[in-house]
Amino acid sequence: MTKSSELVHQCLYFTAGSLSRAVGRLADAAFAPTGLSPSHAFVLMLAAEEPGIGPGELAERLSLAPSTVTRFVDQLVAKGLLTRTAEGRTARLAATSRGLGLLKGVEQAWKRLHIAYASVLGPEADRLAREIDAACQTLGK
Repeated sequence: MTKSSELVHQCLYFTAGSLSRAVGRLADAAFAPTGLSPSHAFVLMLAAEEPGIGPGELAERLSLAPSTVTRFVDQLVAKGLLTRTAEGRTARLAATSRGLGLLKGVEQAWKRLHIAYASVLGPEADRLAREIDAACQTLGK
């Protein structure tokens, strides 16, 4: 029988959590200069690319709970980076000029993050990301 201490390293639940925390630390360091978390930055990027996007569509695209996206949007609106316009029961989001001004720094942060994990994981980093995404899509069905 395999020891419990060895099973942890063969268990998707624990290894995925460990990977998430490790990449999270790299992401926090890469995004620190922007003053935004990676998740906040992605919400801002999507709102800038698609003015009028709704929070529900953001939640679906980011695989986040709608309440989490609402909290991120509230914080970005409070910082003056997003506007929220009500259309009936639906909210529409757009980046403000201040938010648009942060996009170059956000793009640089994504590049820093990619360099940070690719320098550790090597050329297989992009393949690993695609495989993890595919697994998430399969498990989410």
